[in-house]
Amino acid sequence: MNKFISKSEQDTINFAENFANQLHKKDIIVLSGDLGSGKTKFVQGILKHFGLENEISSPTFTIVNEYNANICPIYHFDVYRLADIDEFYAMGGEEYFENGICLIEWGEIIEDALPSNYIKITFSKSKENDEYRELNIERITR
Repeated sequence: MNKFISKSEQDTINFAENFANQLHKKDIIVLSGDLGSGKTKFVQGILKHFGLENEISSPTFTIVNEYNANICPIYHFDVYRLADIDEFYAMGGEEYFENGICLIEWGEIIEDALPSNYIKITFSKSKENDEYRELNIERITR
């Protein structure tokens, strides 16, 4: 597991922009953490890497936003409002996994629908300072 300490929103954006260098089609990134912990800022950094920095909006009410990057589509999910995993299946959510890069906020809600290999990033307040965020990054292989 890798760890990154973010001291500001801009730190989170910059880290995500660098993290995006390693992303490819079919990569799935689950973003887990409390409200306001930096998940959407992280997505903003990834989109910035692909030249899509002015297009970010939270998909809280639409569940998924699609962005057209040069290499492949990027799908930004916010599954917080889904009642259960069946709603995800009903919207054809798993069909997105093969077509682009998927960034899934609150992905633990649909964990059973995720493929056997994905990256999970957990956002939490740092123990050293409440304003800092700790990002724990792990590759999940089931």
